[in-house]
Amino acid sequence: MAKVPRSTTEEPVPVGHDGVRVDITESTAASLPGGAGLALCALLLLVGMIILTLFTRAAEGFVFLLVAGILLVATSFVVVQPGQTKVVQFFGRYIGTVRRTGLSVVVPLSTRRNVSVRVRNFETSRLKVNDADGSPVEIAAIVVWQVADTSKATYAVDNYVDFVSVQAESALRHIATTHPYDGSESGGTSLRGSTDQVADELAHEVAVRVSLAGVEIIEVRISHLAYAAEIAQAMLRRQQANAVVAARKRIVEGAVGMVGMALTELREQNIVELDSRATATMVGNLMVVLCSDQPASPVITTGTIPEK
Repeated sequence: MAKVPRSTTEEPVPVGHDGVRVDITESTAASLPGGAGLALCALLLLVGMIILTLFTRAAEGFVFLLVAGILLVATSFVVVQPGQTKVVQFFGRYIGTVRRTGLSVVVPLSTRRNVSVRVRNFETSRLKVNDADGSPVEIAAIVVWQVADTSKATYAVDNYVDFVSVQAESALRHIATTHPYDGSESGGTSLRGSTDQVADELAHEVAVRVSLAGVEIIEVRISHLAYAAEIAQAMLRRQQANAVVAARKRIVEGAVGMVGMALTELREQNIVELDSRATATMVGNLMVVLCSDQPASPVITTGTIPEK
């Protein structure tokens, strides 16, 4: 039975028989610096010309061997630019990678493939997925990555650029389904409220998936997050309702404090004596005035309060 990785931090186990992967690791190709290589090649050509001059009388054979030697030596030179590498292959066998910039001399008759180790980035397409609550959301992310193992990037996968793109979208879809869009009342992790934590989880998820191709993830950030169009209006009304409830709660808390302060000041300064009925009436009037959305219209009483 196929084994399934227990967590995203473990090395993923291939589903199927063993050996489905290309077991290869980057190594340094045998090479010489450009100056030393030119001097050695010139010396070999000179020695070859001397030997051919001494032991070869046919002019045609001499010219043929000289041209063949020059062509053979010319195939051993490679030029590596900054941020680039050369993956060297000799008759179908990987013999190493040249990371030294400038002119180098490698094994003649070998094939070289250019692999960039510069930092790259791309933005995933906007994916429509269901979050942990089942609500459809649109999400996209920016992935910053770099080739770390040139041999795996060349031989372990067919096209490492497409591989990184597909695996990043797959990881993004998986992470988006494990968190709700908005945080719950208990303060759990959410896509909108815990962007740093979600981005960190997403970076680790992508890193595990693309390690097979010799790629390391530098950073992953969510670039777009919104409800899907079909529920955007309903969710907007819900957010507005939550905002209204929170504002009302804050207004009521402030009004209660102001009413209590007013009653305390009246009592301490002996401005007026209020019984329980008058206090209740005053509290009700103050709460209506302080909590109302519209400006209050005061009613002035011209009579006197009867004494008991």
